[in-house]
Amino acid sequence: MCELLGVSSDRKIELNHLLRTFYGHSAEHPNGWGLAFFDDGNISIEREPIKASDSFYLRSRLTGELKSSRMMAHIRRATIGEICYENTHPFISKDITGRTWVLMHNGTIFEAQDLARYQCSQKGTTDSERILLYLTDKINDLYRDNKDTTEEARIRVVDELVHKLSQHNKLNLLIFDGDNFYVHKNEEGTLHRYDHNGIAILSTHPLTREGWEEVPKNRLLVYKDGRQIYEGKTHDNTYIHNEENMKALYLGYSGL
Repeated sequence: MCELLGVSSDRKIELNHLLRTFYGHSAEHPNGWGLAFFDDGNISIEREPIKASDSFYLRSRLTGELKSSRMMAHIRRATIGEICYENTHPFISKDITGRTWVLMHNGTIFEAQDLARYQCSQKGTTDSERILLYLTDKINDLYRDNKDTTEEARIRVVDELVHKLSQHNKLNLLIFDGDNFYVHKNEEGTLHRYDHNGIAILSTHPLTREGWEEVPKNRLLVYKDGRQIYEGKTHDNTYIHNEENMKALYLGYSGL
């Protein structure tokens, strides 16, 4: 699968050590790397469909000081979708109000009819991109139907989405909407957090020796400026890895 890293903080912090450790896992996740910063109203996204350790550009970036209060990073091990720029995380979309949404996914979608219609309109071929397009449409429906652009309404839409899409699917997500980080996992042992003194770090694996705990599974968490502001209701859609399901998915995708 893939690995995720997200930072939400009430102040800018130095990120070089975290990123070097995180991208040091790229030998097992060689199919692309991504990096996104969200500071001062700006969004900067950098990504390449190559192994992070082979990227001259990324090595150059990590030699200079990298500080941010909000950041996301991703390394990809492809399951579905070819290795190309369009399939490299993170994915980005704008809703009808101009709000930018950014999504990273570690997982696989086995069953989700609501995502099928995006296969013809998406830029790449990943199920992860389709999740973001579906979310954007749900947010746009909210704005059109209810004229509700509040933070609470956005959180409600994302909460409903993870409850729905987590059925029969592995759905580990980090999503950022310009203000809030949305966090969800539904498989044991696949997402951890360091939450201390106004700094929240979310990572597939702990990146330092101390202070980490597992992210609670099967519920949406929302962070803002380094503090958790929401915890959703728990659902029952725990994902358990099944090799037969993966084989069937590969065969279906290849057309064999």
